Amino acid sequence: MLDFAIFAVTFVVILVGAVLYLYPSSRRASGVPGLNPTDEKDGNLQDIVARGSLHEFLVSLHQEFGPVASFWFGSRPVVSLGSLQQLQQHANPNRSTDSFETMLKSLLGYHSGGGGASTENIIRKKVHRCHPEEQLPSCPQAGGRARGEVDVLPRGPAYPSVCPPAGPGHEEHHPAGPGGELQPRRPGRFLPQNYDAIWSEVGKGFMDGSLERSTSRKGRYETALSEMEATLLSVVKDRKSQRKTSVLVDTLLQSTLTDRQIMEDCMVFTLAGCAITANLCIWALHFLSSSEDVQDRLHQELEEVLGSGPVSLEKIPQLRYCQQVLNETVRTAKLTPVAAGLQEVEGKVDQHLIPKETLVIYALGVILQDSHTWDAPCRFHPDRFEEESVRKSFRLLGFSGSQTCPELRVAYTVATVLLSAVVRQLRLHRLEDTLVEVRSELVSTPREETWITFSRRN
Repeated sequence: MLDFAIFAVTFVVILVGAVLYLYPSSRRASGVPGLNPTDEKDGNLQDIVARGSLHEFLVSLHQEFGPVASFWFGSRPVVSLGSLQQLQQHANPNRSTDSFETMLKSLLGYHSGGGGASTENIIRKKVHRCHPEEQLPSCPQAGGRARGEVDVLPRGPAYPSVCPPAGPGHEEHHPAGPGGELQPRRPGRFLPQNYDAIWSEVGKGFMDGSLERSTSRKGRYETALSEMEATLLSVVKDRKSQRKTSVLVDTLLQSTLTDRQIMEDCMVFTLAGCAITANLCIWALHFLSSSEDVQDRLHQELEEVLGSGPVSLEKIPQLRYCQQVLNETVRTAKLTPVAAGLQEVEGKVDQHLIPKETLVIYALGVILQDSHTWDAPCRFHPDRFEEESVRKSFRLLGFSGSQTCPELRVAYTVATVLLSAVVRQLRLHRLEDTLVEVRSELVSTPREETWITFSRRN
């Protein structure tokens, strides 16, 4: 009888241990404090959907479990880092690649590397050094055109500052390389509706699982992606035959990457670049319309540096307060609230071990609103960037400095041209009794149109 009791107890212990190991809802990811999965198949997907976005889910996750927390995406454990201090501790070789681009490639089903991690890192450094913003059309021409369009605006009505991220300018400055050209009648050429179909699903459809449940939506997405890939592949082949070195795609062609891998990089630049640029401009106009003091100081700097002349690439570095305004726009709007990377070797944050091949989320939106890092984090206050400690924190998050992604560099240049035209001629005003809600997906955007009015200066 005693032998049977010992056997029974031993069997139960082994059974419980097997359940704890094999059934994910009974254990936490990587031993890091966090949520158990609510569903064996979907993990915490329904919790994310219930919160409205991954960013809002991460806010609640870190409020409950602290700066290092875990959850489950399907059957995969995920570790999220929600403070600047913990982000600095994270030792991971692939930190030299852009975590936002890595996440976007994963959502598109692309590989994050081609010829190995070291090759990918070398190419990424070359792309960061090539300054794609310098390959944009002439800033004086763009600035003059923008000022001309501002001149003909009628007085009186309110205007929405929200504009679709894909528009006519897309065909002129496609991200296969700023400065490159698309033939206007080329079959399968890049179309704004293709961009919209892809971006809307990448930002939401993949995250809440709704894309897989809709045959029609999935069909539109796959068709749009296929057409854009065909267009970008044709651009890659054209640039290879021309043997030039003037645009972004040419830098990638100097590597050992295949045409397919280069096309994937160009696709990421297309999607991320257009969304980041459009929304940086939208949020900058919105925040300026709510702050007359910031507008006046920016106007003064633009007059002192540019006078009555157009903006140029040589003069942009002199517009330091404009840079502070755009930095604060990125921070306050939480422009890119989430990024991610794959842990390539075992790492450690605080006392927590992060196993190899764990998906690590950088909860940038949480960090950008962390009161331990920023004074009055919800306030739009560009003057904070006069302090070196603040600028250092911003650099550590990858939003400035040598590791700034090419997409954000282009966005800053375009936004500077826009503000130099608008603020020198107009005074922006926010409509009274309006509340702007944020929709936080891969790039934060206003949930509805955000309206502004204006009066002319002088």
